[in-house]
Amino acid sequence: MKTNAVIAAIVAAGALGAMGAIGGYQLAKRQAPAQAVAPAAEGRKPLYWHDPMVPGQKFDKPGKSPYMDMALVPVYADEGSDNGTVNISPRVQQNLGVRTALVASAPLPLTVSAVGNVAFDEREVAVVQSRSNGFVERVLVRAPLESVRRGQPLAEVTMPDWVAAQEEFLAVRRMQAGAAPGLLDGARQRMRLAGMSEQQVQLVESGGRVLARQVLVAPRAGVVTELAAREGMAVAAGTPLYRINGLESVWVNAELPENVVAQVPVGTEVTARAAALPDNELQGKVAAILPQVDAATRTIRARIELSNPGGRLAPGMFVTISFAPGRRQAALLVPSEAVIRTGTRNVVMLEEGAGKFAPVQVELGAESGGQVEVRAGLQAGQKVAVSGQFLVDSEASLKGSGQRMAGPAPLAHRGEATVEAVDKDEITLSHGPIATLKWPAMTMSFELPHGGLPMRVAAGDRVTFEFVQQADGSFQVTSMAPASAPAHQHGEQK
Repeated sequence: MKTNAVIAAIVAAGALGAMGAIGGYQLAKRQAPAQAVAPAAEGRKPLYWHDPMVPGQKFDKPGKSPYMDMALVPVYADEGSDNGTVNISPRVQQNLGVRTALVASAPLPLTVSAVGNVAFDEREVAVVQSRSNGFVERVLVRAPLESVRRGQPLAEVTMPDWVAAQEEFLAVRRMQAGAAPGLLDGARQRMRLAGMSEQQVQLVESGGRVLARQVLVAPRAGVVTELAAREGMAVAAGTPLYRINGLESVWVNAELPENVVAQVPVGTEVTARAAALPDNELQGKVAAILPQVDAATRTIRARIELSNPGGRLAPGMFVTISFAPGRRQAALLVPSEAVIRTGTRNVVMLEEGAGKFAPVQVELGAESGGQVEVRAGLQAGQKVAVSGQFLVDSEASLKGSGQRMAGPAPLAHRGEATVEAVDKDEITLSHGPIATLKWPAMTMSFELPHGGLPMRVAAGDRVTFEFVQQADGSFQVTSMAPASAPAHQHGEQK
């Protein structure tokens, strides 16, 4: 009996303890919602509250999340928006190595360089040939590529036709007293037609004796690039015996990529350096852009005329050419490393405030020296991320993905329009019918996309555009491109 009484007392005590624990849990559970409210920051008014695990659902007052056992979190106006803006604390920026650069307005420093090989200037060529039938009696310059000076004797050639013309002239002059008028002039003209120069004719006339041999001389200074004269050989009138190339100037043939040819027009000044002349800097200019593209390398040949004092540059040498294009107009410039190139669009991460970054689509122009020209999408004085921007862009993309998962994205509508006016925050378009909204043609205003339009437009331009309806009922342009179709007339909004 006593044992049974003890067991009953233990069971009763255990039951009372369990009931007390259950009651305490229920009381704590009833009091939990009052403690699960995240306090709002003092002096700041939240826009709304949400559950970070379900960010698409918004609440107009604090409380406990209906999805998770946690308090709703307030969202403030300066904590980002639905356009992909992300906030990064200074400590995180330092850890990620995020650096920014200023969008500057300055001329793009174009620097173009190429490697070319030296060739003879084909405009500095002289050909020495026989002016009549004859025989080579003596060759004075006997080796190819031998340097010659202007007026230097090259070879001696016997001209039988010259002998007959000279003897006739001398005979007519001796009998000039009884000769018919004009015979002497005719004989003198025959010597010229035989190929004698005016100087040689005068020499025969003043000397009174026949010149059986002609001494061929170099008409210019240079090097002998072709030598066909050999002692004892017979030559016909017009036979080339020597070819002399001058070296006062040379050509440099440089291969340029297609995308830089427009930056180096004919007449562009160049500076050249050769490995054979490391201490000399030569000046020249672009003489011609040859109208032919190499199918293998996709390059175009530029012919550069280079001064060659002292003939120090020899054909076949390699030289490095630096082009100096004319000064360009000022443009918006950002570092090339700041641009995220996706293949279909170019994006930069724009700093909108302390620790706030937003992706902005930009239209790019020329690129040189680590700088790229921005034609649309940015303004001078803004700052863009130049390092760590891929991590920031990923964060912005994840944020946008979370927002898209939280609910359907706004439906995009597409149309064609004529630009009527462009203001700071909106653009006025005369658009055609919008099938997705069953709109007729009309003229209306649209809000500009975040960061401005991705292209330059002006009143009268014909464009294709996409837009979405925002939560407040307004319409915002999301993309715009030039229209390929001809402009059509649209009715005005009634």
